[in-house]
Amino acid sequence: MLSESARATSGSEARFRVDPGAAVARRVKVVALDSAADRLVSRLAAGSWSNVTFVPHADVSTRGADDIAASDLVVMLVSAGSDAAAAARIGQACSDMRTHTATFVVRPSLATDEALSRTLAQVRPWSLMVVVVSDEAYVEDVLRSFR
Repeated sequence: MLSESARATSGSEARFRVDPGAAVARRVKVVALDSAADRLVSRLAAGSWSNVTFVPHADVSTRGADDIAASDLVVMLVSAGSDAAAAARIGQACSDMRTHTATFVVRPSLATDEALSRTLAQVRPWSLMVVVVSDEAYVEDVLRSFR
């Protein structure tokens, strides 16, 4: 007599399985909040991405916050110690549109705790998830997992 597990994995039962297919593609916008994050955004944008839009720091002020928030996820990138005032404008638009937000604060080895705290104070109220990283490669790994 076959066990329930063996019976469920048999060829005759396989025809009743539903192939889940690919997960629904998310529209992601990755936004540089400072010039240091621009370098990371440029490097990431050179890769192969699907449904991901990269917004350089220079475009944040000219692009409307509602345009940035019109996605499924907004990921903000900023360097520790940098001015992240744009996070409030973008975060408010995301909150109004119920768009999920995440922020990666890249902490260079020379950044002080005080510099990190100043940046965190600006982004934390507007981010559902805040991650402090010292290795920029980690940002790409996490972005790929969001898709």
